[in-house]
Amino acid sequence: MSTVLITGGTGMIGKHLMKMLLDKGYEIIVMSRKSGAGSQESGISFANWDIKNQTIDASAIAKADYIIHLAGASVAEKRWTAKRKKEIVDSRTQSSALIVKALKEIPNHVKAVISTSAIGWYGADTKDSLRNGFNEDAEADTEFLGTTCKLWEKSIEPVEALNKRLVKLRVGIVLSNTGGALVEFKKPLKTGLATVFGNGKQIVSWIHIEDLCRMFIHAIEHEEMKGAYNAVATFPLKNKELMIALAKKIRGQFFIPVFIPAFVLRIILGEMSIEILKSASVNNHKIKSTGFNFLYPSIDSALDEFIKK
Repeated sequence: MSTVLITGGTGMIGKHLMKMLLDKGYEIIVMSRKSGAGSQESGISFANWDIKNQTIDASAIAKADYIIHLAGASVAEKRWTAKRKKEIVDSRTQSSALIVKALKEIPNHVKAVISTSAIGWYGADTKDSLRNGFNEDAEADTEFLGTTCKLWEKSIEPVEALNKRLVKLRVGIVLSNTGGALVEFKKPLKTGLATVFGNGKQIVSWIHIEDLCRMFIHAIEHEEMKGAYNAVATFPLKNKELMIALAKKIRGQFFIPVFIPAFVLRIILGEMSIEILKSASVNNHKIKSTGFNFLYPSIDSALDEFIKK
């Protein structure tokens, strides 16, 4: 079976994706910054890379049939200081540069690179996007996340000149029971509060982690796929609708909606609040045209599965 090299494999998405790849019989190489990292699980091996010094285990590149590039500092983990913004950009562009460098210099048989991007590429909703959703042809936004996504995608694009098929998945808000947004959304519900951000009318384009990981594998297995694809569920919804739906699944009718004013979010989060308050309707027509079918197209289907677990 084919070997998939994964960067960022120890994160929330990476762990879920590795399990799915193993279940399908793929061999996995996880890139790690720690020398001597390893796994007792059959089918998984670890290899060393150093993004800062632009070095990588040549044997890992030589063995790989595909590369899934997930590496990048968390956008939501810390306040966006100038230093943190540089870390967010550099972690993506420098890791991409190392992959490009490795594929240039090390003899390999890599067929395709599947790289993460994000729907932060898109700006705030327009009348047209509210009707039809942003598609992949839209220009990158000029705010921080838009410019970050543009630099991120540009940094991995040189692999195409090396005759490697490149797929860029622009990922929406990932919902998972093991981390990320959904876990944070659940916390206030322990005390019966359903927190709504701003006026709650902003559109949230989301995706179930299972569908996202299936999409990475779909991109590997469908050679006709090239370029950018929106990785979002079929039915985006308003922030208020999402929070109320979650509250009802967990607490029935025993909860109180609490609106957190935009100015409070700006004080707490700084510039990051722009993205939380931004409405971005993103469509998935292009990925569906490749034959990809969503297991969780609606928020009800997704939340039912999460609550069941």
